[in-house]
Formats: sequence, C-alpha cells, structure tokens
Amino acid sequence: MNTIKSIVVVSLGVALCGLASCDTGNLRRDPGHIYAPDMTYSRAYDAYTSNPALGKDSLISRLPVDGTIARGHMLPDHLKEGDTTAYKTFTTSLRFNAEEMKEGGRLFNIYCAICHGPNLDGQGPLFASGKFASMPANFKDGKYLHMPVGQMFAAAKYGKNMMGSYAAQLDEKQRWMVIAYIKKVQSENGGDAFTFGEGPAITTGKTDTAKAAMPMAAADAKKDEKKAK
Repeated sequence: MNTIKSIVVVSLGVALCGLASCDTGNLRRDPGHIYAPDMTYSRAYDAYTSNPALGKDSLISRLPVDGTIARGHMLPDHLKEGDTTAYKTFTTSLRFNAEEMKEGGRLFNIYCAICHGPNLDGQGPLFASGKFASMPANFKDGKYLHMPVGQMFAAAKYGKNMMGSYAAQLDEKQRWMVIAYIKKVQSENGGDAFTFGEGPAITTGKTDTAKAAMPMAAADAKKDEKKAK
C-alpha cells in the first residue's frame, strides 16, 4: 500500500509541476480586443448567396474573368460562328509527332468515320445504309482536297449542315489532330503538302515537284551565265 501511495503522490506532484510550468505568469493568455476582426477572421459566404460588396448583382459565385484559360488548356481561338472570312485564314502553329498523328487517326475513326468513311471518301456506314439522302464530305474529292484548315476546324467546332458540333467531344488540340490526320491523307491523294508534321513539309504531286525544281533551274542558269562571261 505504501508503494502505491508513493506512486500516486509522485504522479500528482509531476502533474502539478507540469501545470505550473505551462504558465509562468509572464505569458498572456487573453488576446484582448482585435482592432479589425473582419480582417483576422474573414466572414465566409455560401455559394449562390449574396454579398453586398460585389456590386449590383451581389452574387458570390462569379463568372471567370474574360480571357481566363483553364489549367492545361490551350489559348482560346477567336472564331465566331458564321464568320466564314475568319475561318479561311484561321490556322495553328501546332505540329504533331507520329504518336499524335496515330491518335488523330483513332479519333477520326471514332467520331468521323461513321459518316465520312474510314477511307475519308464519304462512304461511311450511315450514308451507305441509306439513312441520309445527302452524301457526307468526300475528303479525297477536289472540292475538299485544298479546303483551308480553319474551315475544317470551324465545322468541327460549330457543325455544318447536317453535321453537328463536336466541341464537346473533342478539345482544341484533338480537333487539330484530326484535321492533321485528314490533311496527311489528302497530301497522299493529290492534296496540299503536309505541314503538320515535326519534320520538313512533305511535297507531293507534279505541281510541288515543279515548284521545287524552279530554284535549282535558276541556279543552273546563273552558273551558265558566269561560264559565258
């Protein structure tokens, strides 16, 4: 019993010493009055409530500032629906590697091939089934081989004729990847030189070859002139 009493007495003594050491008398526990309590303890407002400090509408849930770009997203384009003049000149500086081009083809097959066909010839399953009277765009046809990329981008963003918008399915980069894939196929079928790749532009067709040969011919002509002098 004496041992137990001794342990209890010692424990109480240690506890009292600890409590005494917590406040030496020099430490102030009362913070007193706060000069600007609203700056120290900010008032929280719930979403969709009003705050008189926020102007006429007083809405807590604010719209993003004009020009705000979500993290990880590209700069917004300036296209407006129906602005066909802007469509024709709109382009991008994006360039794609082999893996991204492959992804562009995969996205085309998911979202576009059902109408435009896996071979880009307008013979997609929906048209071939007879469900649509008008044929979708045949990207290998002369009408579309040289179509500006901006017009294609606008069609994907806003839709065109019977084709609906794919802005919700494809983000900006994905749209350009699909367009790059289309332009790559077109360049191999008489279209313009492919410019979306990482390397130098691929030139195809007699016209491109002739253009490439012109500087060489001019250089040869200069050499002949020097020899003649």
